[in-house]
Amino acid sequence: MAAAPGRRGPWALAWGSLCLAAALAVDRSNFKTCEQSAFCRRQRSLQPGRSPYRALLQSLQLGPDSVTLQLVNEANKVPLLLELWGLQGNMTRLRIDELNPLRPRFRVPDVLVAEPPAVQPALTRRDEDGAELALGGHRLVVTAEPFRLDVLRGREPLCSVNARGLLLFEPLRPRRRSFSDKVSSSVGSLWDKIKSLFHRETPKEPAAEEAPGAAEASEEAAAAGAAEAAETGGESEKPEAAADADEAAEEPGSWEETFKTHTDSKPHGPTSVGLDFSLPGFEHVYGIPEHAESLRLRTTEAGDPYRLYNLDVFQYEVYNPMALYGSVPLLLAHSARRTLGIFWLNAAETWVDIASNTAGKTLFGKMLDYMQGGGETPQTDVRWMSESGVIDVFLLLGPEPGAVTAQYASLTGTQALPPLFALGYHQSRWNYNDEEDVAAVERGFDEHDIPCDVIWLDIEHADGKRYFTWDPSKFPQPRAMLQRLAAKKRKMVSIVDPHIKVDSGYRVHNELRARGFYVKTKDGSDYEGWCWPGSAAYPDFTDPAVRAWWAGMFAYEQYEGSAENLFTWNDMNEPSVFSGPEVTMHKDAVHRGGWEHRDVHNLYGFYVQMATAQGQLQRSGGRERPFVLSRAFFAGSQRYGAVWTGDNAAEWDHLKISIAMCLSMGLAGLSFCGADVGGFFKNPDAELLVRWYQAGAYQPFFRAHAHLDTVRREPWLFGPENTALIRAAVRQRYALLPFWYTAFYRCHRHGQPVMRPLWMEFPDDVATFAIDDQYMIDRALLVHPVTEQGARGVHVYLPGAAEVWYDVASRQKHHAPQTLYVPVTMSSVPVFQRGGTVVPRQERARRSAECMRGDPFTLYVP
Repeated sequence: MAAAPGRRGPWALAWGSLCLAAALAVDRSNFKTCEQSAFCRRQRSLQPGRSPYRALLQSLQLGPDSVTLQLVNEANKVPLLLELWGLQGNMTRLRIDELNPLRPRFRVPDVLVAEPPAVQPALTRRDEDGAELALGGHRLVVTAEPFRLDVLRGREPLCSVNARGLLLFEPLRPRRRSFSDKVSSSVGSLWDKIKSLFHRETPKEPAAEEAPGAAEASEEAAAAGAAEAAETGGESEKPEAAADADEAAEEPGSWEETFKTHTDSKPHGPTSVGLDFSLPGFEHVYGIPEHAESLRLRTTEAGDPYRLYNLDVFQYEVYNPMALYGSVPLLLAHSARRTLGIFWLNAAETWVDIASNTAGKTLFGKMLDYMQGGGETPQTDVRWMSESGVIDVFLLLGPEPGAVTAQYASLTGTQALPPLFALGYHQSRWNYNDEEDVAAVERGFDEHDIPCDVIWLDIEHADGKRYFTWDPSKFPQPRAMLQRLAAKKRKMVSIVDPHIKVDSGYRVHNELRARGFYVKTKDGSDYEGWCWPGSAAYPDFTDPAVRAWWAGMFAYEQYEGSAENLFTWNDMNEPSVFSGPEVTMHKDAVHRGGWEHRDVHNLYGFYVQMATAQGQLQRSGGRERPFVLSRAFFAGSQRYGAVWTGDNAAEWDHLKISIAMCLSMGLAGLSFCGADVGGFFKNPDAELLVRWYQAGAYQPFFRAHAHLDTVRREPWLFGPENTALIRAAVRQRYALLPFWYTAFYRCHRHGQPVMRPLWMEFPDDVATFAIDDQYMIDRALLVHPVTEQGARGVHVYLPGAAEVWYDVASRQKHHAPQTLYVPVTMSSVPVFQRGGTVVPRQERARRSAECMRGDPFTLYVP
C-alpha cells in the first residue's frame, strides 16, 4: 500500500496534494535521478579509459583458501586490499576494501547462509606484468598496470573486471577545510598568540581515550606525509594555489547533499564504490529486480541506470529503470553457449549501467571473436555503483542456467517451502470494514462455489493503526472471527507494518522506547517520521535483540486475539516515511553499531520479514511453517516468505508487466511472487479483471487486492457470466495445487525458479531469449496468458528441437520448434504440457486447499 490520501490527523493537509497526485500517477520529482544523486553523478562522470589503479604484484600472497593483493590508486596513493577466492561449485569471489580505512566500512551480514567453502588457489605464473591463478576449474589472469582481472575457462574468456577502467573506490578521508574554515582558524591562531603574551597556561592533559583507530590513522597520515614530502623534495605543504584547486575540486554533494527540502549531512564524506564487468559473447542480461521492466534488460547509455534502492513508489510506471520496493543485486547473462551471474553484495543505494559493446571490446572479447571463427560477437558491459560499503562480488560461472540459480541459492538460500494453503487463492482489500463484512465476503465464496483459502485485513483493522491490536468497535471479537474461518478450513492474514505509532498509551511503543530499540537520528534521539498512524518511530531491525523482541510479539499471549490460522503481511517496510526524503528514512539516521542508514537501507525490509517469520515459527514451537508476505526485499528474502509487485494499477500494461517482473524475481531466488489481481489502483472493467484472474491463477502467489477508493470487486460482482469465468480460473488453480506444491518443493531443495523463462529450459534456443509474455511452470507446463485487450488470438512459441507439446484444453499434439497462432475466447488460457512429463491434478472442487486433503489424484501423462 503506497502513500495515498491519509484521511485523518494534522499531517493529512500537508500531504494531501502529494498523495492525490500519487493516486493518479507516480510523481517522478519525488525520486532522484542519477544526476540528482551526488555519488552516482561522480561515478558516472568517470569515463572508460586507462585506470589509475595498479596491482602491487610484490604484495601477492597465497593463503590456504584465498589470495590477497594490494592495489594502489596512482592519483591519491591510497592502498586497497583485494581478496580473491575460488569457491566450490564453480564460483569466484572478489572483495576490495581499504587497506587502512579511517573507520571500518560496512560489510553486509546475514544474507549469506554461511561462508561459502573455498578451493585451494595455485599461482601458475607471475612476472613483472601480471600473474595467473588457478581457482578450481578456471583461471584468473591479473594484469598489474592498469589493474584488470580476466576470468577464463580453458582458453575461453568468461568475464573481464575493470577492463574499461571504471573502478572507483572513494576512500574515507578527513574533510578538507573550506576558505571560511581557514579564515576562522587563522583568526583563532592570532588571538591565541596575543593571549599568550599575557597568560601562562599549564599544559593540558591528553584526552583520556582516543577514538578506535585514531592512533593508527595518525601514524598512517604521518607516514603518508613523509612519503609525500620525499616525493616533493621535502616540501610538507602544498602551494596555496594547489590547495585552492583542491577546494574547488571538492564535488558538490560530497559532504552534504540536499534533495528538495531534505539535507543529508554525510558526516563521513564521499564513500562510494564502483566497478565494471565486461561479458564477451553475451548480449542478453536479466535480473536486478525490482523494476517494472521487460525480462531482458535494456542498455542504459541513453538514460538513467537501473536503480536499486527500496522505495515506496505509488502506481509506478512500466518500462522504467526507477527503483521500486525491493532490490536484489544479482544480474544474469545468457547466451547459447553459457550462462553466468554477477552477485554484487552491497546493501546501500546502487545504480547499474548496462552497455552493448562491440567496437570497444576488450582484448579478451576480441580473443573470443577469433576463437569463434573471426566474426563479430556481442559483448555486454555492466557497471555497478554503490554509495558506501565495500566491493564484494560473486561471479557465478554456471555454465548452465540452472547451475547459476543453484549457485546463487547455495550462497543466499532457497525459497522457503510455503504451507499448502498459501498456494491457494487470497482475497484482500484495503479494507474489509468489520467482522460482519469479513463474514459476508467469506460467505460469498461459498454461495458462488469459488474456492478461497485466505481473507486479508489491511491497516484499518487495528486500533488507530496500532499494530498488534484490533479496532474494538469494528473487530471486537477477533478470536471468534478466526475460529469461524478455521471451521471452514480457511485462514486470515493481518497487516503488521514496522512504523510504530508514537503514543504513550500504546504498549508496543512504550516498550520499544524503554529498551532503546528505535533507530536513532544523527543526534542520538529516536528517529520519528510520518506514516499511516501519524507520528511514528521505527524499530532498528538490524539489531538481533530487536528482531528477537519483535518475533516474541507474535506469541499468542502477546498478540492478543491472534490464533493458529492468523498469518502476517509486512507492508511499508522499505521503510516508508511519508515525511522523509524520497518517502523513506534519512540516510544519516543511525543503527546499531553506529552504522548509518545509508549503509543498511536495502536490508531493512529483509530484516523485518526475517523477524516476523521467526515469530510465527516460534509461536508454534517450530511445528508450523510461516507465511509472511513482504513488500520490501533483498537478496536472501526468499528464505522468509512471499513477495509481490507492489501498488500496480488496473491497466493492461500492468497486467502484462507482472509476468516479466515475477520472472525476474524468480531468477533472483524470489519464486513466491505475484501481483495484485485486478490492479491496486483504479477500477478494472470486466474483461481486464477476468484476464487478470486467468493470469494470476498461473502465477506463484495468487491474491486479489484493491485500494480503499476503488469500487468493490469481489469475484461475483461483475455479473453471472464473468463470475463463471473467474470461478473456472480459480478452480484451475486448485486443480493444479499438487503440481504447484511439487514445483515449490523442488525449488526449495534445488534453487530452481518455479515460474521460469523459456530459455532456462531451452538454453540454446535463441528465439526464447527475449520472450517474456509466456513462461514455464517448473519444467512441465508452458503458459501464455492473454494480456491484450480485445484479443482474439495469441502467438505461442513452442520451443525445443524434437520436443512435443500438448494443448491442455484440446489435447492436440504439436511438434516443436514452431510458433502457433492460438485463437482465444474469454474462457481461454493457452497452456501446453511438455511431452514426457507428468502433471498431478485434484479435480474435485472444494472450498479450500485443506478440504482437498485425501481427495484422489489424476495423473496427466501425454
